[in-house]
Amino acid sequence: MKQTIAKRTVRVLRCIPAVFGMAAIFAASATTGEEMNTLLPFFQKLFPQMTSFDWGHFAAYFMLAATIDFAIGAKSDRLGIKVLIVLLCGLYGITDEFHQSFVGGRMPDAADVRNDMIGATVWVALVALPQVRRLWRRIAR
Repeated sequence: MKQTIAKRTVRVLRCIPAVFGMAAIFAASATTGEEMNTLLPFFQKLFPQMTSFDWGHFAAYFMLAATIDFAIGAKSDRLGIKVLIVLLCGLYGITDEFHQSFVGGRMPDAADVRNDMIGATVWVALVALPQVRRLWRRIAR
């Protein structure tokens, strides 16, 4: 019985980074369009050829996928779980865009959800590489 409680506690604790990641994304979504326009030119200067690609969404959902992978643990090695991680990130991305529709100067954009899912997909593809997976398992024990 004690071991079962301990395992559940560990599972819950492993979810905390994902919850914080989701909270950070939610907070960023609450940033008005005017405030966002101060950051956008910086990234457009760094990557002028990628004007329609939002690196912020890519990076946020790359990290969110990593935290969800961490929460799931060793079971995330399965292909079905990897697909689930990307779908969960995509679903959260859709709710993020819906949230933005209520923020001044912001509007929902399907391209943002695309970038969210690209970030999550890159994470699951990267961590599927054997050397990266071994390193990740050592870190995420």
